[in-house]
Amino acid sequence: MSWRRGLAAALLLLAGGCESIGYYRQAVAGHLNVMASARPIDAWLADPSTSAALRARLETARRIRQYASRELGLPDNGSYLAYADLGRPFVVWNVFAAPEFAVEPKKECFPFTGCVSYRGFFSEEEARRHAAQLREAGYDVHVAGVPAYSTLGWFDDPLLSSFILYSDAQLARLIFHELAHQVVYASGDSTFNESFAVVVEEEGVRRWLETEGRSAELAAFRAAQARRREFAAGVEAARERLKSIYSGSLSKERMLELKRGEFARLRAEYGAIVPAEPSNAFLASISLYTQLVPEFERLLAESGSLGAFYVRVRELAATKAEYRRFSGTRDGRTAGRTRPSG
Repeated sequence: MSWRRGLAAALLLLAGGCESIGYYRQAVAGHLNVMASARPIDAWLADPSTSAALRARLETARRIRQYASRELGLPDNGSYLAYADLGRPFVVWNVFAAPEFAVEPKKECFPFTGCVSYRGFFSEEEARRHAAQLREAGYDVHVAGVPAYSTLGWFDDPLLSSFILYSDAQLARLIFHELAHQVVYASGDSTFNESFAVVVEEEGVRRWLETEGRSAELAAFRAAQARRREFAAGVEAARERLKSIYSGSLSKERMLELKRGEFARLRAEYGAIVPAEPSNAFLASISLYTQLVPEFERLLAESGSLGAFYVRVRELAATKAEYRRFSGTRDGRTAGRTRPSG
């Protein structure tokens, strides 16, 4: 989740309506509270009240952070060198919305950040209140707790209690992912940004576990990665089928029947991870992180190194969304595959 120049956006409050004022107020206040709660890792380690378990996690996180800059070319700055105990399971709750009969998410547009495919809240209560308003307006809605977000380098993002107890591989995955957002950010294209960060995180974890000689954990990570890919493929297939259904001339009742059937199919195949209530917003929330992963993986393989990969992704991000093309040939020529933003 990106909150670029979040404090600067507060200067625009008087230009918006009451809902905008309330939203920016909670965003700025929520971020400032997170930053105020953070203390340097060394301060936590020097504090005799810090538990042995937390000490171990902070030391591991610091080792991962050093590897990120030294070996992966990720930013070497103050991010993830401090820790904040939030006292809640998530730092932010994202609200995704989509029309009842459309697969693309509702865009939320803000000053400086551009448009994203969700709206984030530091309060679960406020997130669910906003979700209820969207449902009343006829949207499909999905609310998801988020353990971390990126300020794109405008602030020194801290380690958080919402993810510090993750396994080593998952902790590394999250840190690499969030730092990747500081490398490249394409304004208004959430799918581009998140898919890029997923490829960086997965490549980073693979390299880190190999470097540490943790073959069993690497095998487990690859198995989990394969399961995630399988689920993502299932979601994309369902979205394509639904897109075809929604674009036809069927009655609303028939579209709803087929929509329920698609979700029953997904739930039968993947279990409780798929909500019982059919929601295009849920599918959009998954696709956001996975849709362009295969294209970015091919680009990484063609680039030969992470440094060259970052350069090529920056070039893509700098172009207008409708002209972004991923290379699909060995000699680096564009394959002619274009994906408009959104």
